[in-house]
Amino acid sequence: MARMHSRKKGKSGSTRPVRTSPPTWVEQSTKDLEAIIVKLAKKGESPSKIGIILRDQYGVPLAKTQTDMRITKILEKNGIKPEIPEDLMNLLRQAVNLDKHNTQNRKDMGSKRGMQLIEAKIRRLANYYRSTTRLPSDWKYNLEQARLIVK
Repeated sequence: MARMHSRKKGKSGSTRPVRTSPPTWVEQSTKDLEAIIVKLAKKGESPSKIGIILRDQYGVPLAKTQTDMRITKILEKNGIKPEIPEDLMNLLRQAVNLDKHNTQNRKDMGSKRGMQLIEAKIRRLANYYRSTTRLPSDWKYNLEQARLIVK
């Protein structure tokens, strides 16, 4: 797939094999797996980090094949869903960090352009999440608000 803000073609990634049933070698039951996911979320781990922990420490290749739900759906079912989706939060963190860099390095024009591109991604993603009601309809991106959310 091509890159969004450059004329490069990007790297192709490997695709996961299609699997509809859970693997037979996974030791955890569905209830155990959901309990582990909830425990990790209460510790403060993000859904993607939870997936990595499940893969590396518990030997679960995909939570969805085992539980028939994605990790975010399990968290939503248990009332631990994050207010702001993880990908948007990562972009907000990136914007806050880049703004801090820009205040210290005012002549860095490349990072100013990078800030414009990140803010464009944030606005585009926020429009999508507002249309799918994952964000409130009156939510708007503001750097000051992003600083408060990230901290």
